Amino acid sequence: MTSTAIRYDDLVESVAAALQYISYYHPPDYIAHLARAYEREQSRAAKDAMAQILASSKMSAIGRRPVCQDTGVVNVFLKVGMDVRWAGFEGTLDDAINAGVRRAYTDPANPLRASVVADPQFERKNTRDNTPAVIFAEIVPGNTLEVFIAAKGGGSENKSQFAMLNPGDSVVDWVLKAVPTMGAGWCPPGMLGIGIGGSAEKSMVMAKESLMDDLNMYELQAKSSRGEKLDKVEEMRLELYEKVNALGIGAQGLGGLTTVLDVKIKMYPTHAASKPVAMIPNCAATRHAHFVMDGSGPVYITPPSLDLWPNVNWAPDYNKSKKVNLDTLTKEEVASWKPGDTLLLNGKMLTGRDAAHKRIQDMLAKGEKLPVDFTNRVIYYVGPVDPVKDEAVGPAGPTTATRMDGFTEMMLAETGLIAMIGKSERGPVAIEAIKKHQSAYLMAVGGAAYLVSKAIKKAKVLGFADLGMEAIYEFDVVDMPVTVAVDAGGTSAHITGPAEWQKRIAAGTRKTITLESV
Repeated sequence: MTSTAIRYDDLVESVAAALQYISYYHPPDYIAHLARAYEREQSRAAKDAMAQILASSKMSAIGRRPVCQDTGVVNVFLKVGMDVRWAGFEGTLDDAINAGVRRAYTDPANPLRASVVADPQFERKNTRDNTPAVIFAEIVPGNTLEVFIAAKGGGSENKSQFAMLNPGDSVVDWVLKAVPTMGAGWCPPGMLGIGIGGSAEKSMVMAKESLMDDLNMYELQAKSSRGEKLDKVEEMRLELYEKVNALGIGAQGLGGLTTVLDVKIKMYPTHAASKPVAMIPNCAATRHAHFVMDGSGPVYITPPSLDLWPNVNWAPDYNKSKKVNLDTLTKEEVASWKPGDTLLLNGKMLTGRDAAHKRIQDMLAKGEKLPVDFTNRVIYYVGPVDPVKDEAVGPAGPTTATRMDGFTEMMLAETGLIAMIGKSERGPVAIEAIKKHQSAYLMAVGGAAYLVSKAIKKAKVLGFADLGMEAIYEFDVVDMPVTVAVDAGGTSAHITGPAEWQKRIAAGTRKTITLESV
């Protein structure tokens, strides 16, 4: 076989182009599966969340702006042909991949959020260009370079699960116990990638790699309904799909018919005494692509047709949503909100994430004055993408609120803060603090970052500018959509909603449920 020369510049450009591509194009198979789930969904809360995700996805495809503000850690799987040779390389293969990542994430036409921090234990200093990538390489027969590339968000990655089961233990039972513990921080509806066998690290790699596969659950269901024989892995995938969805967790964890769109499984031989099992979820902002380099130059992926997106146009429901003026908001008004209420926020809100909260905590402990007055203010847990052209801010969807649970009592008791906005559920510690201080937690839809950003008309940094995307901003918003997820009485829609839908699914009913009843 004739050897193929892969040029450094071509690989750098191909990686950069692929990362730009996946930042704003959902995979067509994901859109098709989500659209079907949207059509059959009967929970109004879940259906509205899916509508926001679908509408935002098409907006991102048209505007070529990120589908999620968390543009992820780059994961690359390489299949390197044994007859490939390298030309014009500056450094290693990893150096070329990272040069492509750097080019993509600092592209002025569509800058992507830099989320990678070096020294994960101590300094945690942002590398500012999202390098380095996580790279896996395999030597295979042939003379091409096959590249599978993904941008994996922290919200879903943080929910990864691993267990060393006994050989006779049930993987299905383990998954059904693990999924409810993951909460909604992984932004369902999404996918579950499962790796079984090998070793601890091999099972994790397989789980991640399986998420690169095309979704085909509807084809698998059709095959089963026709009475065609399924192999054992297909039977297991179908069983897990049905049983996980029967948990009633639903879109964004608010309760509903669809929690997962597909379940993928990869296996590898293992020790006779072992059964390592890993599970990694992929979120509503699933981003991955595949291309092959044959030495003929850089590779550019053909954009999907916009006709693949369903005709779902989301707009605020002024008849069923309450308008809220953040500039005159009082604790009494906050206390009047009920779980499931949909609100349209107007006025000025503050932002802050993990690093800002930690710095606030340290400053309060030292008796130092904060750079921002939080009295009667609302904070939005977000790390936005930098703006381009006439944008006030780039895509700015919510980050996982549970990471701020440990700071909630401090913020409510010592700063004058009266409400919070994020994604996913709140834990017992945060809920107790919310109840104690008659506060509230509001949920914005994870995976609808571009749509949410359109409600932000002005943005400026007020504090901790050195933290980059984790700085404290002030956003001026118009009709920003949120749902009351925890009210002043401590009732959580992320608990009541899934519990109600699990009962309904178990009973075999398909009655429409309203937000107010969850």
